[in-house]
Amino acid sequence: MSEVKISAETRSEFGKGAARRIRRDSKVPGVLYGHGGDPVHLTLPGHDLLLALRTPNVLISLDIDGKTNELAIPKSVQRDPIKGFLEHVDLLIVKRGEKVTVEIPVHTEGELAPGGNLLEHVLNALPVEAEATHIPESVTVSVEGLEAGASVLAKDIKLPNGTTLAVEEDAVVLQVLAAQAEESEGEEAEGDEAAEA
Repeated sequence: MSEVKISAETRSEFGKGAARRIRRDSKVPGVLYGHGGDPVHLTLPGHDLLLALRTPNVLISLDIDGKTNELAIPKSVQRDPIKGFLEHVDLLIVKRGEKVTVEIPVHTEGELAPGGNLLEHVLNALPVEAEATHIPESVTVSVEGLEAGASVLAKDIKLPNGTTLAVEEDAVVLQVLAAQAEESEGEEAEGDEAAEA
């Protein structure tokens, strides 16, 4: 996993008005937590942060006021529900070698068995524990030939070395549902005529 370097500034103004002023300058208010220290309130460059957050569980190397360097991962990201711009971000301090629990996206490959079956993602993201500087970006699961009633459990997913499950092994991640059979229009019409008679 690559590190993304971002310069951040500490901030002393809080509240909605201060947050609006920060966002008007194309920046994002954020808070850095972790390792028993007091939360650090930051102002981050909006464009750089937006690019960094395209990678799930991105490792961010923060240069704070040109004095301090911290490694962090995104813990919570708030976006404007309509325009999608970043409103606020919470970051969690991590140390090299430290294990962290994160959720990684589950991608599928392959075709289900013929018959119009549907694939349901019971878990869109898989909770795992991994070393902070080696968090996998995602896992890929083959659904090739799976039929209705089949399911993929957490323990069935091959994880990269050094990554372990942070969820029950028997947790259902994916399941295949049978397609719902729709009544043909002819049958509905006969049923209506019988009801009217």
